[in-house]
Amino acid sequence: MNAQTELLYQRDQFYGRARRSVPAARRFADWSLTYWGLAAWERRGDVSLCVSELATNALVHGAPPGRGFLLRLRYDGRLVRAEVHDSGPGVPRVAEDADEGGRGLLLVAALADEWGVAERRPGKVVWCEWYRSTRSTRSTRDACAAERASAATEGPSAAAGCRTEISGA
Repeated sequence: MNAQTELLYQRDQFYGRARRSVPAARRFADWSLTYWGLAAWERRGDVSLCVSELATNALVHGAPPGRGFLLRLRYDGRLVRAEVHDSGPGVPRVAEDADEGGRGLLLVAALADEWGVAERRPGKVVWCEWYRSTRSTRSTRDACAAERASAATEGPSAAAGCRTEISGA
């Protein structure tokens, strides 16, 4: 018997390298949050916007011609995680003041509780997370702010974001 098994709290969707993939990814994120009972969650718009930004980055910078990207969404009752997997080279970075574009990751950094980049062969995974609990969110953001301040004085970190590993992947 060849039954397809999908985790109740994980949703994966592959998208081709096309403009219509960005709104489709956003709709998929909205649908997943609704499915998980998070339709009225106050951070739903943050998740939608960050998925849009990560999908756009994958299309513009990550997915080589003829390839696409994978959007993976997870929810464990404590946090929501969005991952965009692409096969392109390079590591995303937050834009500098002099850059003309590239403000998407600034939005992700501002709206997500944590975000980062992990290596995969080939390519990379750009991820972000949102905690359901306000108390967890505040303490996590405070810890991440302290870590980033420390990295700024001691030199740039290898990846942007508070954590750089992929837990459970």
